[in-house]
Amino acid sequence: MKQKSILAALATCSALALNAQNQEKPNLVLFLADDCTYFDIGCYGSADSQTPNIDKFASEGIRFTNGFQAAPMCSPTRHNLLTGLWPVKTGAYPNHTNAIEGTLSIVQQLKPAGYQVALVGKSHVNPESVFPWDLYAPLTKSNDLNFAAIDSFIEDCTSNDQPFCLVVTTNQPHTPWNKGNPDLFNPEKLTLPPYYVDTKETRQMLCKYLAEINYMDNEFGTLLKKLDQYKIADKSVVVYLSEQGNSLPFAKWTCYDAGVHSAYMVRWPGVIKPGTESDAIVEYVDIVPTFLDIAGVAPSGPLDGKSIVPVLEGKQKENKQYTFSLQTTRGIYSGSEYYGIRSVADKKYRYIVNLTPEATFKNTESAGRLFKIWQEKAKTDPKAKWLTERYQHRPPVELYDVENDQYCMNNIADKPESQEIIKRLDQALREWMEYCGDQGQETEMEAPEHQHRNAQGRIGE
Repeated sequence: MKQKSILAALATCSALALNAQNQEKPNLVLFLADDCTYFDIGCYGSADSQTPNIDKFASEGIRFTNGFQAAPMCSPTRHNLLTGLWPVKTGAYPNHTNAIEGTLSIVQQLKPAGYQVALVGKSHVNPESVFPWDLYAPLTKSNDLNFAAIDSFIEDCTSNDQPFCLVVTTNQPHTPWNKGNPDLFNPEKLTLPPYYVDTKETRQMLCKYLAEINYMDNEFGTLLKKLDQYKIADKSVVVYLSEQGNSLPFAKWTCYDAGVHSAYMVRWPGVIKPGTESDAIVEYVDIVPTFLDIAGVAPSGPLDGKSIVPVLEGKQKENKQYTFSLQTTRGIYSGSEYYGIRSVADKKYRYIVNLTPEATFKNTESAGRLFKIWQEKAKTDPKAKWLTERYQHRPPVELYDVENDQYCMNNIADKPESQEIIKRLDQALREWMEYCGDQGQETEMEAPEHQHRNAQGRIGE
């Protein structure tokens, strides 16, 4: 009897010690927008957007001005983000894709630290064996976030003193742009990027897009209020990411800066000095190793990303020299039979290699109504002609001084003074491709073998 009492006491002490250890671990919250061009957010320079919650959040932590992702499409981006591995290495590089069986995701990586890991919102990652969420709550029938599921998950974890990782993935502002109030925006007063053909229809569509960004901002604000409601805001690290640019030309599906440059912000009370801004290069592939570092657990397998905790803590100003991206148009809706793109950038230059410049670049946008309106205007407008042709027909290599040309309008690849820059960046790009096992055009042609529609007979979300 006495021995049983001792064993019971030891078990109780062990449970209390585990709870105390868990209480010291911060919660990890990741909010991901969908097809939101980074500079269409107020704190990233938009004069038109209405994003009060995101802008306030930026003032409470660190805002990175050089945040990037590895692919300008939903599915490879999410696999890259949630595994900490490069797209070609996991096989998840086309859209509607699968990671190779046996790949470790954020779920398996955080389990040893005692975390419950949930995904609420849009998934677009496969297979389930790689992403065995403790909770997966998809979007509602109206394509909204399931906040009831978020409530239940947070309540369960906090009541059990268990740390959690909550990934919230909205569907906004992905098309169709049918949420929010477009009347908040005056189409005649919008400031258009120089790569848009200025038409009435363009401005009307942008109002709908900005309305949906405002809708997404309200969703993010609601999530932050949940953390306040459960009195865990000061115990939670929150990351906001905007994903790739919108689906209008020269952003999504491209490796121009508007396609792969992302809003990237982190709030960590008591660690990150509020109102901090950093020009360190950080990438989506860095999120998993960063979360593991914060959780105090060693990776369960190799990672391609790098923890940015030293930057968050203010101990380092730099993180990486280069950021890498790729686009696989083969297999996307209304896409080209093949049109592979590879890119590398540092803080000043973006270098782009078009693997098959003889092909015509196509996607749902080039097949859509607005692009046809642009092409009609191109018959009489030289700038519209230049833009529409440039979107679909590109040279083998492109080089942009993104420090002075954020919209990638002036290709300087043929300048004599650019040749040494190209040589340096091309070498870095080739080394990255070799590291990933990326064989260029051969890898492009194999893309359908990695798609969900071919692997399981249906298309992913």
